[in-house]
Amino acid sequence: MLYNGGKTMSHPLLTALALALFLLASALHATAKEKALVYKIDIKKEIDHTAWIYLHNGLSEARALKADAVLLHMNTYGGALEAADSIRTAILYSPIPVYVFIDNNAASAGALISIACQKIYMRKGANIGAATVVNQTGEALPDKYQSYMRSMIRSTAEAHGKDTLVQQGDTVYRWKRDPAIAEAMVDDRIAIPNLIDSGKVLTFTAQEALRWGYCDGIAETPEEVITRYLGYDDYTLESYTPSWYDDVKGFFMNPVIQGFLIILIVGGIYFEMQTPGLGFPSAAALIAAILYFAPLYIDGLAENWEILLFVLGVILILLEIFVIPGFGVAGVSGIVLVVGGLTMSLLDNSYFDFRNVSGADTGRASLIVLLGLGLGFAATLWLSERIGRKGPLRKMALEADLEEAVSTPLLNGLVGREGIAATVLRPSGKVDIDGELYDSVSESGFIEKGARVKVIRFENAQIYVIRP
Repeated sequence: MLYNGGKTMSHPLLTALALALFLLASALHATAKEKALVYKIDIKKEIDHTAWIYLHNGLSEARALKADAVLLHMNTYGGALEAADSIRTAILYSPIPVYVFIDNNAASAGALISIACQKIYMRKGANIGAATVVNQTGEALPDKYQSYMRSMIRSTAEAHGKDTLVQQGDTVYRWKRDPAIAEAMVDDRIAIPNLIDSGKVLTFTAQEALRWGYCDGIAETPEEVITRYLGYDDYTLESYTPSWYDDVKGFFMNPVIQGFLIILIVGGIYFEMQTPGLGFPSAAALIAAILYFAPLYIDGLAENWEILLFVLGVILILLEIFVIPGFGVAGVSGIVLVVGGLTMSLLDNSYFDFRNVSGADTGRASLIVLLGLGLGFAATLWLSERIGRKGPLRKMALEADLEEAVSTPLLNGLVGREGIAATVLRPSGKVDIDGELYDSVSESGFIEKGARVKVIRFENAQIYVIRP
């Protein structure tokens, strides 16, 4: 508008100028706009806790970079169910759309993860399916395990919802990914007309998956997926690069390794109580405890108070054994705190807030700890009988026949006599009887150095003492 003598009037030149400025600003904005960022995470290994760490860290980095899309480059024969469940949950709730390119194989746990992704793309000759839960030998596990897997893979397919179709004037709702087809990948009793008969577990080729809605396109490379199907002609591709620490942390967070570390903790404490002074058993228990808690603490699962619960439990157990006679409140409390500290360190809770912890997570954590403790006690009892007697473990003890080396009548003659504890007995140590030192075992629990002791019996070239 132009001003002229108090009047305004329009001018076609002004309108044209405004339009030109608008178009110029739009062009400059389009030029200044950054390229699309696609973040790629490779899953080309067994699905385990290391793979979960890769995906967790990759998704976190993708969010920090404000990526437009995440592309999983997958080639796996499967792996651990608990790790696959964590991965598929993270994918389903990711604020950034996650796509998968199956480069040859997405079997078992890999199929579950792929179905969780927003779109599935496959290479020619690739396969997806065969998600039956099996043990280490490849044998199918009992139906209660299959039931949980069936429910999990079915709910994953259902999470993508339905398409609304209008056919001959009628509105029809059709699953984007048919849950029955997903279930047929687990259960050989599922029959789907024109697809698979009962008695067979379903596995798709790329073309079959494309026909039945379990593949959204066929490509040969991740770059083809990005340009042809995701529609990013001008893009930047960033990839997650695992560190050595990711592999180390994933190794020590493996349930089998965690159970083994618990066995070392139990065994170290037990054998330390059987020998005087601090030595190898206590060092082994300490190192095992550090390796158990450190990855969990760094990963944010184990908190300070959970580690303190474990330490306090160990202290109470030691007090019960060495200081407090009998076995009562301190010992029971110590066991509860040790089990609680080990278990809660595996759960993603915050000061007893378990709202984000599923029953499956709790059961898994409890199973790892209880099996570890049970096997630990069994192993220590077996080793305590085995060491020094026969087999390869005999090298850990003296091979000399102590019954022949020590005068049996002399030691038998000590029964009933009194002496002084030359070292701390907890319960093993040495006692001084008339100026002679003898190996002995306390049957009164902890006995401090210098205390009076009485010999009550002799057995296996060793005397047993009590407080008089």
